[in-house]
Amino acid sequence: MDPAEHATPSPALIDLARAYGVSPDHFGFHGESRTASTDTLTAVLAALGVDASTPERIDVALASVVDAPWRRMLPATLVLREGQAQKFPVHVTDGMPVEVWIELEGHGGRIDLEQIDLYTEPRTVDGRTIGRAMFEVPRTLPLGWHEVRAATPDGQSRATLAVTPVRLELPADLAGRQSWGLMAQLYSVRSRQSWGVGDFADLADLGWIGGKALGADFLLINPVAAAEPTTPMTPSPYLPVSRRFINPLYLRVEDIRETAYLSAADRSIVEWSAEGVRELSTDPGPIDRDASWDAKKAALQVVFEAPRSAARQTAFGDFRASQGRGLEDFATWCAFTEHFGGAAWPPALRDPAGDEVAALRVELAQQIDFHCWLQWVADVQLEQAQRSALEGGMAIGIMHDLAVGVHPEGSDAWALGSVLAHGIGVGAPPDMYNQQGQNWSQPPWHPEELARTGYAAYRDLLRTVLRHAGALRIDHVIGLFRLWWIPEGNGADEGVYVRYDHEALIGILCLEAHRAGAVVIGEDLGVFEPWVRDYLTDRGILGTSILWFEQESDGRPLAPEHYRALSLTTVTTHDLPPSAGYLAGEQVELRDRLGLLTEPVQLVRQQARRERDQMILALATRGLIDDDPSERELVEALHRYIKATPAVLLGVSLADAVGERRAQNQPGTDQQYPNWKVPLGDSSGNVVLIEDLLDNARLLSLAAVMNEDDLPA
Repeated sequence: MDPAEHATPSPALIDLARAYGVSPDHFGFHGESRTASTDTLTAVLAALGVDASTPERIDVALASVVDAPWRRMLPATLVLREGQAQKFPVHVTDGMPVEVWIELEGHGGRIDLEQIDLYTEPRTVDGRTIGRAMFEVPRTLPLGWHEVRAATPDGQSRATLAVTPVRLELPADLAGRQSWGLMAQLYSVRSRQSWGVGDFADLADLGWIGGKALGADFLLINPVAAAEPTTPMTPSPYLPVSRRFINPLYLRVEDIRETAYLSAADRSIVEWSAEGVRELSTDPGPIDRDASWDAKKAALQVVFEAPRSAARQTAFGDFRASQGRGLEDFATWCAFTEHFGGAAWPPALRDPAGDEVAALRVELAQQIDFHCWLQWVADVQLEQAQRSALEGGMAIGIMHDLAVGVHPEGSDAWALGSVLAHGIGVGAPPDMYNQQGQNWSQPPWHPEELARTGYAAYRDLLRTVLRHAGALRIDHVIGLFRLWWIPEGNGADEGVYVRYDHEALIGILCLEAHRAGAVVIGEDLGVFEPWVRDYLTDRGILGTSILWFEQESDGRPLAPEHYRALSLTTVTTHDLPPSAGYLAGEQVELRDRLGLLTEPVQLVRQQARRERDQMILALATRGLIDDDPSERELVEALHRYIKATPAVLLGVSLADAVGERRAQNQPGTDQQYPNWKVPLGDSSGNVVLIEDLLDNARLLSLAAVMNEDDLPA
């Protein structure tokens, strides 16, 4: 076959791809139309469990996808909005009677359904004549997780039914006013009592300071999801081994109650562990997570083995029971990872439900208990941090961040393997800031399997992350609509979009956030379809506006009054240098040094200077700066600019507030740059500790700007 011919997918392959939610073509960042190759479509369909390797198999798969709904008695899952009536089919042997009813959540009772007089011609599938009966979910169902059941003389079937809020509303104390908050990379914000890495005690202090002394209403932090239980630990908080569970690296050992009652010998072990890494908190060099975790883990083992009171032991047991099989699987994976070190696991252990796994669980029971306990004490400290932020006066408190996906060899990939697609990484196609595209090497949700399981893994994830959150930021929220799937071995630009049931995923997100009383923010940047933002707005999910990305059609800065009201608006983001560095064009020089540019560096420098000059002109036109502003005055003027927008939430990077210039992350790099290892520092790179914040003139001045009532006209 001609390679050029093979690169162009056949009409049948395109039809098959679309039937499974795979978009064979898309528009790039510059508006050009691009079509995926045959190899890419075939590989993505294979990850979905569809064999499209030959024209004959494509024809078989096309016939099968048409018959698939008729093979199920009930739809996999029903997700609808409150007050909405929804028809759904029930498939049974033609002519057989069927009884259909709804079991309401929490012993709420049973609602019997009547068949609707809506005839559909029977269909022969797999040699059986199947009839379709139509029923309707009544519009009076309450919010919650219910169950549809169907019974015939041949058997029963059940399906998950989720009734979700039409719209998330802002909390009453946020309505009608503009609120601002801090944004911080928690690992980088340390105190003199930290073990080399910012922790949950530091989080509690920062939340209290932010509310009490600075007037902030929220504190957005990086994802604190679990990393490897052994070193080396993946630095990126956006590549966790589990999105549901917590990284115990952030624990403050001394704040665990049992630490206070250790014997003298055991207390000495804890102190010796701390002494070796506490001094790292004042080290301006890259953060050493591995040294901190090795020391902290040794101390935590000592505290774990100390006696607990009956009340504390009961609380631990209750937590463990509430988190169910998910926690046990996560703790098992951690114990297995420690047991085998860096060696490959025996193939038999790849099945979490296998007999070999059950046997090794028994052998490693003590260490599994330890990892369950780590999650419990982390949960307690997160709860304390949220309480501290609220007691300090914050209206929202801690705003957690949910990463797009998980490590391909992590806990979730092992325990949730059936609802993840394998042989695929997710990322983003090329855009102006990442001209080669991005591959985040994370296995995506398998759309059909997720629905088949009633979205249980997704629901459990949201519930856990929202337990102690006043708000939740969803990284790359566009991924709940479609994700850029990249087959293994392909470049980041050789992917394809796979669509998800966004009505289900967004609806479930709204339901769990409503129950938690949390605000939801979607990071809706990059390449997306225009209607997506309108949809999110209709559901009450805030968007994300970054000053440098908001531009008029001619490239000039977007006027503040044209920003979205329902948004979290900020000057910068963690994927850019702080504002002082960005104004100096350091993002261009860094990408040039790292070989990430696809255009001549002089051209990119010129574009950056034009962007800066246009922004300074916009600030001057509005009277926000004088003729020769200092760096500090420019940064404050940028924040006055976003204060002039109608955005309900404004975010201030703590790095901006103290004068930091170094980027936390440079997308598209791995070892070339110390991503996620840069400690909080001032404009000279000197470490800024939590104890120093209230003496930091730049921080206090910027907080005063954010608390101003009146702005220049």
